[in-house]
Amino acid sequence: MGRQVILVGNPNVGKSVIFNQLTGRYVNVSNYPGTTVEIAVGQSRLCGREYDIIDTPGVYSLSPLTDEEQVTRRLLLRRRADTVVHVIDAKNIRRMLNLTLQLIDAELPVILNINLMDEAKSAGLSFNFSLLAKVIGIPVVATTAVEKAGIDNLKKTIADYRCKPVVAPRFSAPIEQAVAAISARIKKEYVFSKRMLALLLLQDDRETHAWASDEAEYLEILKIIRDLGARYQQPISLVIAIERQKMVDDLLSNVVRFGMPRHRKLRNIFDRLTREPVTGIPILVLVIYFGLYKVVGGIGAGVMVDYINNQIFGSVLTPLMGYAADRYLPWEWMKSLLVGSYGLFTFGLRYAVAIILPVVGTFFIVFAVLEDSGYLPRLAMLVDGLFKKIGLNGRAVIPVVLGLGCGTMAVFVTRTLETKRERLLATFLLSLAIPCSAQFGVVLAILSFSNVVVGLWAAYVLLVFISAGWLGAKLLPGQRSPFYMELPPLRLPNIQNVLTKVYTRMVWYFTEIIPVFIVVSVVLWLGDQTGVLAYIIEVAEPIMVSLGLPPQTAQTFLLGFFRRDYGAAGLYDMTGNGMLDEQQLLVAAVTMTLFVPCVAQLIVIIKEQGISVAAMMMVLISMIAWMSGWLMMRFAGLLFF
Repeated sequence: MGRQVILVGNPNVGKSVIFNQLTGRYVNVSNYPGTTVEIAVGQSRLCGREYDIIDTPGVYSLSPLTDEEQVTRRLLLRRRADTVVHVIDAKNIRRMLNLTLQLIDAELPVILNINLMDEAKSAGLSFNFSLLAKVIGIPVVATTAVEKAGIDNLKKTIADYRCKPVVAPRFSAPIEQAVAAISARIKKEYVFSKRMLALLLLQDDRETHAWASDEAEYLEILKIIRDLGARYQQPISLVIAIERQKMVDDLLSNVVRFGMPRHRKLRNIFDRLTREPVTGIPILVLVIYFGLYKVVGGIGAGVMVDYINNQIFGSVLTPLMGYAADRYLPWEWMKSLLVGSYGLFTFGLRYAVAIILPVVGTFFIVFAVLEDSGYLPRLAMLVDGLFKKIGLNGRAVIPVVLGLGCGTMAVFVTRTLETKRERLLATFLLSLAIPCSAQFGVVLAILSFSNVVVGLWAAYVLLVFISAGWLGAKLLPGQRSPFYMELPPLRLPNIQNVLTKVYTRMVWYFTEIIPVFIVVSVVLWLGDQTGVLAYIIEVAEPIMVSLGLPPQTAQTFLLGFFRRDYGAAGLYDMTGNGMLDEQQLLVAAVTMTLFVPCVAQLIVIIKEQGISVAAMMMVLISMIAWMSGWLMMRFAGLLFF
């Protein structure tokens, strides 16, 4: 194992880009706060020595409020880092230097990396970095990571770094006296300094109190905290925050100079337009229409799927595999397993490569462009007010937009939400009422005979989404987390960045998802061979009849479980064959849109939430889908048909 280097910092300051530049290994480099949700580790060789570079979730303080901050603090506590590189946004140095002082108080071996220097210069800021390094007592390195500027200097600074004692700025006398008294009563050894532990105890940090409760003099520590609290009208945590901010202002008083900003009028205008509801909502509609519907739905789910599925697999590969199976495999069961209706090649591999991959691939391209442009956090600000009504905040718009492309990816991205409660609620809403791009496109096609019918379908699904979110927010314990984020600059997407993101996610798809389809193919083959599939369809037929639908619709819904747009396409075929009238088609479209997610998404839900939670979701979603279909049958029959 090499020397340990941990990257920390607020969300969206470029930690992942720095990680990539240091290691040469890509980790989801995104222009959206909170993308680095999991710990990423890469290796680097600097000046002849091996290093483990560790990327962490965004953190604002060593006194955490969110699950992401908890993860980062626990990592700092459990891994004795040789170097902690604190990456900050140069434009927001006044706010972000607060965490630097906390890291110094914790007596961690800190290097300050001031990133995004190009944006700071555009804003008219200039810095005296040598003076800052002198007054703060730690190495300071300036970078513009996306342009690789300053990266070589950062590598050299890490390689040459030798930890030395740093005298942290001091608080007012009453606080310092309390810190000294508490520190003297902490006898156990921790990674953080006793001074930092004392400050966390004074700020009523629950996890720190849990650790300190084993100390022999814990009751004395509590008395010191109460006595200090009695001296102030405000909470001690607020007093400490105010005093620490004054320390930052004093440190920066001769370090930062403000000049005339370089006005970027067009970018500033567009920045404002994306965040104002009057203009932001039409922009969002255009993004969804051209990005998801036209590119993902039209090119991916339409042109590319048709070509790969029909021309490559249908005309060449599948006949070739069938010929080889007939010639070289003497066992019928093995032929069926390989090239039968649910065969490993004809169903599993074809499904994954010819049908899902083009949709997911085009979505990866669109999403990477939106990420790299800086549009997504502005979208989050735009919809925050609406999402508050359903127990979420603006961050949740990212998995929701993702869900309109691919629900499987969207469930993974719920990791960016701060709390387990929000991740659970967002996962449920994605599974219930967000159609993927392929299904969305097919449903619009089969309902296009009437604008009234399309409006009814869209309004009902939206009503279910809002109602389920509002009710879920009331029933689930806990509170909505506060909404705050860094707004990255709006940029023209970097082609290399976009291609790297798409490539990395494609690799993820091939290694993580394709094996899922192979397993599903085997399960379906076994069900077909044993008659279980036929039995399930037979059981489901009365349910379809109760919704006023033909019994044959049961098979279409079963296909919809394995691939959502298969089900929608099945409805299209039934309509073309005269098996569904307009009323039945609307009922079936509503029911299928709200029906359980596809099997790939279900497997990811099990992975993220556990099998018991996933099972409860599936039961509840099935009930809501049936009830919605029944209500739509009665409503449509009464008013329109």
